[in-house]
Amino acid sequence: QVHIVESGGGLVQPGGSLRLSCTASGSMRSYYAMGWYRQVPGKQRELVALITSGGSTNYADSVKGRFTISRDNAKNTVYLQMNTLEPEDTAVYYCNVGLGRVAYWGQGTQVTVSS
Repeated sequence: QVHIVESGGGLVQPGGSLRLSCTASGSMRSYYAMGWYRQVPGKQRELVALITSGGSTNYADSVKGRFTISRDNAKNTVYLQMNTLEPEDTAVYYCNVGLGRVAYWGQGTQVTVSS
């Protein structure tokens, strides 16, 4: 089992920035991909950004150029730097760790973008 701890959510004004962090422990494997998804009430959970163990990244079109994902393999931690935040970015953000059919999820952290 992989234990995931997320942090960094909160309330921010439009145009502001936040950085989310997610640390995995337990049965974490270095070859697992790490990523962030988000969900708003009534909608499906969607991919925000993903980073492989080798450092390849994938972003949702809506966040390209504004969000940056990175990871520290020595700390089993993934970060999501979110800049130029928009009200449409308001959601619960979930950290995901795994590969293929193996997937572990965090509890989620609320991000609210509002003036």
